[in-house]
Amino acid sequence: MEKSLRRAEERGRLDSADEVLGRIRVVTELGDLADRDMVVEAIVEDEGAKVELFKQLDEIVTSPDAILASNTSSIPIMKLATVTKRPSNVLGVHFFNPVPVLKLVELVPSLMTADDTVERARTYVDGELGKHAITCRDRAGFVVNSLLIPFILSAIRMYESGFATAEDIDRGLRPGRRAPAGPLALADLIGLDTTMAVAQSLYEEFKEPLYAPPPLLQRMVDAGLMGRKSGRGFYTYDS
Repeated sequence: MEKSLRRAEERGRLDSADEVLGRIRVVTELGDLADRDMVVEAIVEDEGAKVELFKQLDEIVTSPDAILASNTSSIPIMKLATVTKRPSNVLGVHFFNPVPVLKLVELVPSLMTADDTVERARTYVDGELGKHAITCRDRAGFVVNSLLIPFILSAIRMYESGFATAEDIDRGLRPGRRAPAGPLALADLIGLDTTMAVAQSLYEEFKEPLYAPPPLLQRMVDAGLMGRKSGRGFYTYDS
């Protein structure tokens, strides 16, 4: 986290990394979250793990008005809300990586989320955090990943077929479409395991071929080639 904040500061995208770090307190016990007004879960993109955590948070967080939010990229919020006793206070608050740099946040209410919960989350995101919130329906992938993941999967299929190198695919999209990163470099940044998890969630819900993870992506994840965080994905990175 500190490394990302320092980098954002150096690039002029953040006024003071020290100011942000001064507002952060690291704890190691879920019980330390008991008095919070809002808890945002950001663990591994695994439905079972998130469901179990929401069950625990529902018991631990004492205020009946507290918001329980998920930073999930694709898992339907209803699946998390229904394991709590406060489904009206559960919603998705999906940040984009790198969080210190990117302003967009998706707010994802389920069918049971109260309007007041959405507005309180919006006030926090837009006001306290200075980001830009959009509202999305509770469907796998929400807005951005429903559009982005098929694009990335198409690039992986192109690379897998030998049609073009990873470098040429990314070079074609960066200057050609004025994108800050090509689709394969972006997949490495997101994490290939997360990319596959989102694709699987989309395919499970819609059963459309464009959402199906390519075999190469599955093999890379099986091999532990997760992208930047593991040091190797479609590209190799310095540790």
